[in-house]
Amino acid sequence: MKTEHLLIMRFSALGDVAMLVPVVSSLARQYPDLRITVLSRPFARTFFEEMAPNVGFMEADLKGEYHGVKGLNALYRRLVAKNFTAIADMHNILRSSYLRMRFNLANYRVEHLNKHRSERRQLTAPQNKKTMLQLPTSFEGYADVLRRLGYPVKLEFTSIFPPEGGNLRPLSDIIGEKKNFQQWIGIAPFAAHEGKILPIEKTEELIKEISRRHPSCRIFLFGGGEKEHAVLNAWCERYNNCTNASQALHSLKEEMVVMSHLDVMVSMDSGNMHLAAISGTRVISVWGETHPYAGFLGWNQRPEDCIQVELPCRPCSIYGNKPCQRGDYACLTSIDPITIADKVDWSLN
Repeated sequence: MKTEHLLIMRFSALGDVAMLVPVVSSLARQYPDLRITVLSRPFARTFFEEMAPNVGFMEADLKGEYHGVKGLNALYRRLVAKNFTAIADMHNILRSSYLRMRFNLANYRVEHLNKHRSERRQLTAPQNKKTMLQLPTSFEGYADVLRRLGYPVKLEFTSIFPPEGGNLRPLSDIIGEKKNFQQWIGIAPFAAHEGKILPIEKTEELIKEISRRHPSCRIFLFGGGEKEHAVLNAWCERYNNCTNASQALHSLKEEMVVMSHLDVMVSMDSGNMHLAAISGTRVISVWGETHPYAGFLGWNQRPEDCIQVELPCRPCSIYGNKPCQRGDYACLTSIDPITIADKVDWSLN
């Protein structure tokens, strides 16, 4: 009997791929005889390469080696050689749809993600919103694709790390070991788009307030860009309990190891929210143009841990990439850092 071999495709941003982790992990445990290959961008290897014996990873650079129709045809030929028996398109964009079409023509079992585009348009309507209801989460959407392929799965996941967290010892001496009396608090103040970023001066107020309330705590700052490092390093100079974790560490996996030891993470609606979530860490998440109702809240995170200001124009965007209709980003500028600090206190008790 031919071994069933499932291809799961998701090429997008870090957070969307991280949201696959609880689903693939649950699937792998509940179907140990099913071979699973995740096809994604190179950065995602760290999520899946040590997940389970029946999970493999395959990277595809759609902007380089597999760019355009010619590149997608080359990728399709490479995929056909893997003898897949079913295809799960967890992205449902033009490029994955093209691959899906090729597999359909070859009579593979193929299913794709329902993005609920109509409901999203209603949720983000600029005025006269018809609905403010929770849309299906990405986790539910991914599981639905698997169900339609014949693999119903119960989502059971805690962390990619063991209960005690990842191993801190191989990391930079700048990180060190966690002392029994210390609280480790993470702050990830950036996101891909302006509509999801708390004003920088408000984040500094938050750092100052947390440091005042918890003088023995360590604050680990996360953010990868050059301009971001300049901001984080400036804060580290002003507040001696702050460490620029992203600069001290050398990989996504190392950052997640530190996240697994945090008592709480404060993050925007960003990839770092999802990295902390799949590391088993509680996240206080800050929302501006976007909204948890769109289905992108991190794994196992609590709605009451979402910091947001209710405005008639919110949410105005699914991804936070639209210009502010009001011109003042009130959804973010109206957030009081004291409110976030209070939520951090509540989560630590």
